Amino acid sequence: MLTFQDFERGGAALIPRIISEHQASELYQTALAADEYDRQKNTTIYNYVQTLFSLTGAALVDYTATNNRIASNFFHRLNTQRCEYLLGNGVTFGKATDAVKARLGVRFDTDLKRCAYKALIHGVAFGFWDYNRLYTFPVTEFAPLWDENTGALRAGVRYWRIDADHPATVCLYEEDGFTLFRGKDFSSVTVYQEKRGYKELVRFNRADGETVAGYENYGSLPIVPFWGSDLHQSTLVGLRNAIDSFDLIQSGFANDLSDCTQVYWLLENYNGMSDDDVKRLRDRLRFAHIASVDTMQGGSIKPYTVEIPFEARKAYLEHIRNGIYEAFGALDVSGISSAARTATEINSAYQPMDEEADDFEYQCIEFIGQVCKLAGIKDAVPVFKRNRVSNMTEQTEMILSAAEYLDRQTILKKLPFVAVDEVVEILKAKDREEGARLKEA
Repeated sequence: MLTFQDFERGGAALIPRIISEHQASELYQTALAADEYDRQKNTTIYNYVQTLFSLTGAALVDYTATNNRIASNFFHRLNTQRCEYLLGNGVTFGKATDAVKARLGVRFDTDLKRCAYKALIHGVAFGFWDYNRLYTFPVTEFAPLWDENTGALRAGVRYWRIDADHPATVCLYEEDGFTLFRGKDFSSVTVYQEKRGYKELVRFNRADGETVAGYENYGSLPIVPFWGSDLHQSTLVGLRNAIDSFDLIQSGFANDLSDCTQVYWLLENYNGMSDDDVKRLRDRLRFAHIASVDTMQGGSIKPYTVEIPFEARKAYLEHIRNGIYEAFGALDVSGISSAARTATEINSAYQPMDEEADDFEYQCIEFIGQVCKLAGIKDAVPVFKRNRVSNMTEQTEMILSAAEYLDRQTILKKLPFVAVDEVVEILKAKDREEGARLKEA
């Protein structure tokens, strides 16, 4: 693992090695696998082939066996649930929401959610703040350079390439600016654009219009690491084996239905038949469902059926499924949608999810705080409204019963059917309505 201090000693000549060592790292390999599982291309089941073993013990591919590959969508579903649960309603900043959102840009909620999702499935994502827009650098495109003394991110190399027939592009991000490189591949890139600052200073006059007057930097690297949890690892770790087990059992079930001969026959006293005779007899039984038997010679044909252990496999799949939801701390909606549930029952079902979301929320708060610092925003405290199923009637009645002890803004924030972004507009509309009523009076 190359550090920022290694880069200081070796300079830009280390870029090919930085990229190659990053791609060989466990973090990068796990991120690649996580992307495949996120696309429902679960690598274990997709690479699975049925094998036979010869008398010598050699493994041989069984080309005659059915090989259905049924990939589950647990990984994408569970990570989407956790991300949307916390960020589905966006982020607000209390009374300063309008001013802070105006500085962060209209796309901030969308960009934040995109970065947060990558942080969950990769373990970490990197948010690049570009004046009024947040861009996500995933692990599969960005090699970080950590300070070996403090552990802080001090520099990084972002790299991309459409395919082998097109040039490779590399961008080296440092605290005092960024440099662009290009080449036929990542091992042969050269400087394409010299180092320049992150902020472009533009001057305007009537004669020349807009001209670039110079560049400025942020004072620190404008790339912020966004960790998915305190564990600093992908959500695929630990979950992968359970998903693979579920996929293999489910696919094996489908394969058995195809491969299993539902009815087979045992022939007695037919040792004198040639292989061709046996095949003709088998075909007649399969297609005509009738065959003549020479009972005078003691021959007979006995049918047998094969029962697939359906109930056992169904119970095991359900056991694995429940274990996946429990281990991830996710909400299985089938447990609360079977009948009308009270608010207490629904809140109890959300408890494991809340515990995992609390950890994720701390990571979001720290990340947003660093982004706000880069944007020149001080004392901005992010507020989240979790996106959850609720017994709206019961919850609304509870809030209204305490309305005399609460102000209007608090009541609106607590109502389950009112989005956080709607509160300010509703209050303004109420003020206008009351003002008009006073004028009429």
